[in-house]
Amino acid sequence: MIKQINKNENRLRRHKRVRSKISGTADRPRLNVFRSANHIYAQLIDDVAGKTLASASTTEKAFSEYGGNVAAAKKVGMAIAEKGKAAGVSEVVFDRSGYVYHGRIAALADGAREGGLKF
Repeated sequence: MIKQINKNENRLRRHKRVRSKISGTADRPRLNVFRSANHIYAQLIDDVAGKTLASASTTEKAFSEYGGNVAAAKKVGMAIAEKGKAAGVSEVVFDRSGYVYHGRIAALADGAREGGLKF
């Protein structure tokens, strides 16, 4: 029998490997991204204190369109940048969570850069 590849298991392995090397601080928090089939989520995390400074996603009430496309990801990137600025954050460490830097992940990063975050 042919063993089927578990893509999420491989993604989590990549995420674990990357997370051993990067971490967020109060000055430069980690911009964490999670992507599901219908939504995309972003958080600014201070790993030293173990706190989430800001978060944005397509599940919020202010967001009314479909959340599983590139346009929605860009809007979430702009929203997290706006909330980050309000929290006093200007520089972040980008954590793509093992996802390929392409499509929705790249669009979220571009939106965050347009919103004023530096990484």
